[in-house]
Amino acid sequence: MALPRVFVDGQEGTTGLRIQEYLAPRADLELLTIAPERRKDPQERARLLNQADVAFLCLPDEAAREAVGLVTSPTTRIIDASTAHRIDPAWVYGLPELDPGQRQRLREARRIANPGCHATAFLLLVRPLVEAGLVPPTMPLSATSLTGHSGGGKKMIEQYRQGGDPELEAPRPYALSLAHKHLPEMKAHARLASPPLFVPVVGAFFQGLAVTIPLHLELLPPGVTAARIHEALAGRYADEPFVRVQPLSDPAVLARGFFDVQGSNGSNRADLFVFAGQGQVLLVGRIDNLGKGASGAAVQCMNLCLGLDEATGLACPTSSTS
Repeated sequence: MALPRVFVDGQEGTTGLRIQEYLAPRADLELLTIAPERRKDPQERARLLNQADVAFLCLPDEAAREAVGLVTSPTTRIIDASTAHRIDPAWVYGLPELDPGQRQRLREARRIANPGCHATAFLLLVRPLVEAGLVPPTMPLSATSLTGHSGGGKKMIEQYRQGGDPELEAPRPYALSLAHKHLPEMKAHARLASPPLFVPVVGAFFQGLAVTIPLHLELLPPGVTAARIHEALAGRYADEPFVRVQPLSDPAVLARGFFDVQGSNGSNRADLFVFAGQGQVLLVGRIDNLGKGASGAAVQCMNLCLGLDEATGLACPTSSTS
């Protein structure tokens, strides 16, 4: 029986390289490759895209749309890592943990939009609370995300590698126009009436990401407490292999006094935290932005598409980009 054929279009970028590293050791797949000098040749790309059972698009938005137009084979499944299709109703959002029916939608899908890294952590925290009635969909939310510089791609990685710029030594908030590209999917898939006020911050470390969401209990429905919020998250993800809900006001974190943003690195895992204060709650979602936030999530979706155990091959690779 022929092995499933997989092609990564845009394999020279950070996400594409990491997907290749996940797939290269696997004996259950045939990995199609393109000659370096033909990476921008539309005819060669079209040939490989249509030959593949699963094609990953690790491209800018417009290039991803163009690549989709090259696919004529009815059997090629596409997993797009760009933002181009994340709220397109014709595409299935690639977060298996989004709701109980999402895995089956992904198994049947021909077109999958891989989530954004910030959006993944945000949605894992917010979507269950909205569905449980603990957070009203009309409630204005704010979120801050601290992320490693690998999320900025090759150019930013090289800037940090070279060093010599004092500005890079401090955390750098960005997207100050309040129009970050992940906001549409955060709003749509959390089922919110309006997008959160979102402030991403890039730090002087390679990978790792933590999204924080503050809540004031007085603004939530009567009877909502930190314990109820924690219970809702723990119940929702009790059987999820890649989501861990840590103890309420996690004593291990409080004992250290500082939160380890890189604590989920090297995994396809999301760690969720609920910290309780006097009338306040802080939600924290932590992932590896190159794992569950990008390439690991894409491979997880591919496994579902191919009818495999979704954890297959998801031990974190040793990356040449780090």
